[in-house]
Amino acid sequence: MATQKPHKQPTPLLDTVKEPSDIRDFDEDQLKQLAAEVRSDMIDAVSLTGGHLGAGLGVVELTVALHHIFDTPSDRLIWDVGHQSYPHKILTGRRDQLRSIRQGGGISGFTKRSESKYDPFGAGHSSTSISAGLGMSVARDLAGDDNRVICVIGDGAMTAGQAYEAMNNAGSMSSRLIVILNDNDMSIAPPVGAMSAYLSRLISSRPYLGLRNIAKQVAQHLPDSLEKRARLAEEYARGMATGGTLFEEMGFYYVGPIDGHNLDHMLPTLRNIRDADETRPVLVHMVTRKGHGYAPAEDSADKYHGVSRFDVITGAQEKPVPNAPSYTSVFAKGLLAEATADDKIVAVTAAMPSGTGLDKFGDQFPGRTFDVGIAEQHAVTFAAGLATEGFKPFVAIYSTFLQRAYDQIVHDVAIQKLPVRFAIDRAGLVGADGATHAGAYDIAYLACLPGMVVMAAADEAELMHMTATAAAYDDGPIAFRYPRGEGVGVDLPERGDVLEIGKGRIIRQGTTIALLSFGTRLTECEIAAEDLGTHGISVTIADARFAKPLDEDLIRSLAENHDVLITVEEGSGGGFSAQVLDFLAGEGLLDIGLKVRPMHLPDVYLDHDSPAKQYVRAGLDADSIVATALNVLDRDAAEKPARA
Repeated sequence: MATQKPHKQPTPLLDTVKEPSDIRDFDEDQLKQLAAEVRSDMIDAVSLTGGHLGAGLGVVELTVALHHIFDTPSDRLIWDVGHQSYPHKILTGRRDQLRSIRQGGGISGFTKRSESKYDPFGAGHSSTSISAGLGMSVARDLAGDDNRVICVIGDGAMTAGQAYEAMNNAGSMSSRLIVILNDNDMSIAPPVGAMSAYLSRLISSRPYLGLRNIAKQVAQHLPDSLEKRARLAEEYARGMATGGTLFEEMGFYYVGPIDGHNLDHMLPTLRNIRDADETRPVLVHMVTRKGHGYAPAEDSADKYHGVSRFDVITGAQEKPVPNAPSYTSVFAKGLLAEATADDKIVAVTAAMPSGTGLDKFGDQFPGRTFDVGIAEQHAVTFAAGLATEGFKPFVAIYSTFLQRAYDQIVHDVAIQKLPVRFAIDRAGLVGADGATHAGAYDIAYLACLPGMVVMAAADEAELMHMTATAAAYDDGPIAFRYPRGEGVGVDLPERGDVLEIGKGRIIRQGTTIALLSFGTRLTECEIAAEDLGTHGISVTIADARFAKPLDEDLIRSLAENHDVLITVEEGSGGGFSAQVLDFLAGEGLLDIGLKVRPMHLPDVYLDHDSPAKQYVRAGLDADSIVATALNVLDRDAAEKPARA
């Protein structure tokens, strides 16, 4: 796509807004104009950077209304997940930084406490807002303050168990909490219209709440049977009118549904809720549309959830031509090949069918594909149940999201030695999504489990082989990890070969330095070996393939026949390198003068940037490997002569 011309529309009203207090005195017409300008500004900014667009477009009016009605930051406003926070950032002093969003050195694509006082809670993963908000509201009560706490959570995030755990807890307490259900995908209530808007205003008003409390007091003095009937009559009457019976039963005062794009409907209702004396938690049901107000997004199947740079007028996105297929698509190819040959193979995903490549599997095998929603814990135990009955479940979940199901991995899968296959996408650093989405820890938290097999693919062909290996392995749980993005361009087989469990491979034979790689840093090891060769240094390169069980014979050979052993992995400390060092120490192989240097992700949370730049910062690029090797050899030379 040719370099786009600027399409930015004038934003005279938005230009006067530096922080939310600037819009508190705006009238409704001004707020409507402001919403239109915020939407235009956000579209223009994201067209230059890429990012999460659709969710933000859907909450423009809601964001304007919330900052107009509530006294942020004193009133705490929490955005669940954070995909929808771009309009919030525009109104909270970060408008000028929006064109740096998700770029190196720029602002985060999610809410982040260190970034702004208007971000009281950091996000990235879903379904945390109600728990955090309840904690804040209870802290407020304990401190004797009177500020409000507002949580905005989408209907998708409501599918996660934590949201219901939090609501169950909140409903049993008398701490004031406001939950905004941003319903943008599914219909869980009657259609929105003038009547529902009127009812929402009515039931959120002080006169209604006052009458309701009086009725409660009267009913409490009635005989038990009459009191129960009076209570049920009122609640079910409201439930039939508004659809809120479920939330009422959980202890919330339900208001809605309300058109989340109609400020005339939202403002009086939110104002009533702000000023009410109701001590129960309140749930306000807002119906919105992802991508609202931008035709290309509205017409898109994914509503422009995540976009690359695009032309504002046409909506056409810049899509670089890949040099090689993505690892995700290669996994999909490998799994399809295995499932075609074995009808016991089934696939499980947690609300990420396209992100994990399982949409392709679902197209071919719809009856063997299960999307369980944002419910990673359930996904793992569900797969465990499938495994007990002789099926071969592949659970495809991003590394960062699999963290949420760790207890289930241990208790429901590993202890029972069930053959659940974990396909771990987005392993390693992921770029623009930053620290919240980095797949840094799965090697460490899986390799410590007895009986767990842990593999990492060095390239696309290896991923095909590991998919086949997982399909064939029935002795217990097995996991294989692979990164985001495209592969290195190797030829792919039609179907992968089954690898011998716990056996690595030698890529290049040398004498002085051994580079033992686990995962796709193998390419950087090969570049480093060429560079070291120009220094006259002979290098062996080994692909471990397995972090558990280790290829002990391979590691012993590397230790006994080289001066230096450098391990390289795309994971945190405590992972592959720790497994290798533990083996070396236990076998006495560190007693012979071997120099060992582990290279893994640093002990920090790396901010967003391109993956390549992140790995340079992490010290896991070819230049860093060369520097590590030269450094240890210089030290070695100063201490003793090199081996013959």
